[in-house]
Amino acid sequence: MTAHGREAASADGGRSAEEERAAEEERAVDQALALVGHQPRARHRPPEGPGETPPKPTPSSPVSPPSPVSPPSPVSPPSPVSPPSPVSPPSPSPSSSAAAAAADSASAGPESRPEPGLTPSSPARSAPTPGAATPSSPAPVVPPLAAPASTADSASSRPHGASSADRPASSPHAHRTGATAWHAARALAERLGRAAPLAAHRLPLDRALGHVLAEAVVALTDLPSFDTSAMDGWAVAGPGPWTVKEGEGLLAGRGPTEPLPDGQALRIATGARLPADATAVIRSEHAHCDEARRLLYAGREVVQGQDIRPRGQECRSGDELLPAGTVVTPPVLGLAAAAGYDALVAVPRPRVDVLVLGDELLTAGLPHDGLIRDALGPMLAPWLRALGAEVSEPRRLGDEAGALRQALVSSDADLLLTTGGTAAGPVDHVHPVLAEIGADLLVDGVAVRPGHPMLLARLAEGGPCLVGLPGNPLAAVSGLLTLAEPLLRGIAGRPAQDRYRAPVRQEVHGHPHDTRLIPVVHREDSVVPLHYNGPAMLRGIAAADGLAVVPPGGVRSGTEVEILDLPWASASPWTEGCFT
Repeated sequence: MTAHGREAASADGGRSAEEERAAEEERAVDQALALVGHQPRARHRPPEGPGETPPKPTPSSPVSPPSPVSPPSPVSPPSPVSPPSPVSPPSPSPSSSAAAAAADSASAGPESRPEPGLTPSSPARSAPTPGAATPSSPAPVVPPLAAPASTADSASSRPHGASSADRPASSPHAHRTGATAWHAARALAERLGRAAPLAAHRLPLDRALGHVLAEAVVALTDLPSFDTSAMDGWAVAGPGPWTVKEGEGLLAGRGPTEPLPDGQALRIATGARLPADATAVIRSEHAHCDEARRLLYAGREVVQGQDIRPRGQECRSGDELLPAGTVVTPPVLGLAAAAGYDALVAVPRPRVDVLVLGDELLTAGLPHDGLIRDALGPMLAPWLRALGAEVSEPRRLGDEAGALRQALVSSDADLLLTTGGTAAGPVDHVHPVLAEIGADLLVDGVAVRPGHPMLLARLAEGGPCLVGLPGNPLAAVSGLLTLAEPLLRGIAGRPAQDRYRAPVRQEVHGHPHDTRLIPVVHREDSVVPLHYNGPAMLRGIAAADGLAVVPPGGVRSGTEVEILDLPWASASPWTEGCFT
């Protein structure tokens, strides 16, 4: 269950195909980040209308738009070309950058070609290139064990289960580039977080819990700093029997004492400093003292150095005890205190603002008259805290574009999370507001189900980032784990968890072209997929301790898939019950 590897192209894909695909995704992300960091960024601007011509790149641009129908080149990344629709072929849309083409090449192989409306896009920070209307995406294929979702995933951007109409062809948002491959989107989010220089501050030990070390913890002294007794008993010197030395004995916390002559014994307590020349400690239960003759006898063989903690046994002064990037846990605090630290240099927790969108949301009581309960406000804040962030009280903005704009431009958080409003409905304001304030749109849709309408943007040069989550609850969880979690990990300097795979106990059908995230529960040496995994459902994820990353096309029973652990996985003793 600890085997590492990237997602297979299909249930029976070869190892070489996995490695080739992974390498392509890595190259796509590297090119995207290189373009962002080393050339002027195109700002997020409102896309042109259906009849307008996309702007041509300036002469200084390092990328020329290739022909949209040119075949992929084995050397340079090809331009993303959406396959023709069986009904009406979409208009060709030129690539906005070489990184967009590379990401498309990495995410679509012979077995996984993008369907209309699902062309993988670049994770680059340039604005999407307008050009062709994107038809609405088909509903994902649902496995037999799952209750079928009632709406296509494109509707999951309406808040908390409210459906929205299919994207009209004349919509101003119909000209976005295609969806970024799931692994590429996660890699871009983490690298974006790590691109910012880490801040650091000194925190007293009682305030450092949960932070990430900005500096290594180096031993300030030997541990222990002197020879100590590991047991209550007798300190002895040389072979026995030993003459018991008069006195009250040695207690912890006392200073140095006189050397212990050969052939003598002295009572000693655990943690007490050993007298010079002592050769061993005999536990009280292993010794017999003849009070009349004042002689001490050992009940078993005495080995030199037994039950003594010698100076420097744990570390020597100058040894690195913990590297930078370590999360401060209770044992870390204990080790730091033992090593003489009063404070630790740590990275501040990333600050997150949660903006809940939607006029139809209730904060209390039963749903009624078309109104529904806000499920994401109560869920996201504690989830983000479990990821090491400081989270402000969620703000409910309704469907007010002006309120959203004001919240974005006035926030001093490191990350803003919005819920809903990422599609192109009449009250989906996230894209227009981002365009209005000149944000860089880095990811506009991810090839994952549920949750593909998620987005990632940077609001200003060196400024905060925004992750737009779909409004359906499980789709929002998908966006949280795909974009927000790796971004926060990068900002905080946290190390990534070791990736591992586990076999699924049942067959799981997948989307034809997109990755699928399925709630699972660990059972012995495998994972069991859970019911109630539609975009608007939380019942499955509430019983889960992880999410299975199901590649396009699905997997057979017994196939190993990548697993995303949930932050509280070890504290959830769930049983299958009615969820599997």
